[in-house]
Amino acid sequence: MEIIQKYFPHLTKTQLEQFGLLKELYQTWNEQINVISRKDIDELYERHVLHSLGIAKVQAFAPNSKILDVGTGGGFPGIPLAILFPETQFYLVDSIGKKIKVVNEVVTALKLSNVIAEQKRAEEVKGEFDFMVSRAVTSMDEFSKWIKNKVAKKQLHDIKNGILYLKGGDLTDELKNFPNSTIYNLEQYFEEPFFESKKVVHIPLKYKP
Repeated sequence: MEIIQKYFPHLTKTQLEQFGLLKELYQTWNEQINVISRKDIDELYERHVLHSLGIAKVQAFAPNSKILDVGTGGGFPGIPLAILFPETQFYLVDSIGKKIKVVNEVVTALKLSNVIAEQKRAEEVKGEFDFMVSRAVTSMDEFSKWIKNKVAKKQLHDIKNGILYLKGGDLTDELKNFPNSTIYNLEQYFEEPFFESKKVVHIPLKYKP
C-alpha cells in the first residue's frame, strides 16, 4: 500500500481506504476464482495496482469522461483507475463470466459508483469513449479492430482520444502499423525494477460516426 502513496501522495481518505482494501479482497476472491497468478498476489500493489495507475501518469482523466477497459480480467487497469478518478465513468468488460463476477464483487465492496462491469466481448460494446484502456490482452492490430468506431468526438484531455495500452518489451514490430503511436516508458515515473520494460502506448483515433 505504501508504494501507492509514494507515487500518489494526495489521495483522499476514501481513496486510501479503497486502495487499502484491495489486497484482502483479491486474496479472498482469488482463493475461489483464480484471476491473479499465485506468485503475483503478494505483489498486488506493485504489479497490478501501480502498474494500472501508470496510465494516470500519462493522462489524468477528466470528470464525466468515459473509459472502456477491454479484457479487464480481475479488474485491471479499470478498478485502480476508477478509485483514482471517482468522477470518471468506467465500463469494464471481459468475455469470461467468472472474472466479471470477481470484478463486480470488488466494485460492490469498494462502493464504486462510477463502474459498470459486464461479461461481454469488446466488439459487442455500444457507445463512445474518450479512451479505451487495456493491459496486453492481444496484439495491437487485433485490439484496434475490437474497438474501432467507439471513440468519442469531443476532446476533454490533453492528449487525443484513443487507446492507452499497458504493454512490455520491444514494441517495434507490433506498432509498425501505427506510426502515430507514442510510447511512454513507465520507468520514468516509477523507480522499481519491475517497471524497467513496462510501457504505456497511446494511439490517437479519429471519430467515425
